[in-house]
Amino acid sequence: MNPVLSTLLFSVLLLLTHRIQELVEACSCAPAHPQQLICDSALVIRAKISSEKVVPASDDPLDTHKMIRYEIKQIKMFKGFEKLKDVQYVYTPFDSSLCGVKLEANNKKQYLLTGQILNDGKVLIHLCNYIEPWDDLSLSQKKSLNQRYQMGCGCKITTCYMVPCSITAPNECLWTDWLIERKLYGHQAKHYACIKRSDGTCSWYRGGPPPEKEFIDISEP
Repeated sequence: MNPVLSTLLFSVLLLLTHRIQELVEACSCAPAHPQQLICDSALVIRAKISSEKVVPASDDPLDTHKMIRYEIKQIKMFKGFEKLKDVQYVYTPFDSSLCGVKLEANNKKQYLLTGQILNDGKVLIHLCNYIEPWDDLSLSQKKSLNQRYQMGCGCKITTCYMVPCSITAPNECLWTDWLIERKLYGHQAKHYACIKRSDGTCSWYRGGPPPEKEFIDISEP
């Protein structure tokens, strides 16, 4: 074989091998509507990031994993009152392959942080949580954090990727952002909540006054 061609094939093979390794090691999260992520989280807060520090993941000297400890200034807590009153630190895996989150620790940018509370009281956040800059949230999303999202935690939000797409249970809402806009966090994710009605059925509701009659058909938006 021609030496140049051999070298080229070896380089391509090496690149493909490296890329496959990256894909295997990469963090993977199932798509979920913001409401679902908030319902599944033990803690939901608005905060600024004051500083960051790399710390051991555990007290075990044989454990080589690291965590990033973010010192935060909590502005408001939306969920988690029964377990924590004030959060000073949140922890995330150091490696992005383990779904670690990179945040701006400049004490200026505000974030919506959601995560889990570990047995030792530490708050763990990762890329599969709903973590967004506060200014990127819509007004409807910000209002829904207080109560509206939690009113729909008994509902099931199903992602619709292609037609035909239909509900299979009365407490289900179809999430169609990907089908219509080819992106997950589109108009429906930013402006609608899936709320349970008094008869046990669930339907999309657009932000505004407390939900009464302003439910939309399951096929919308």
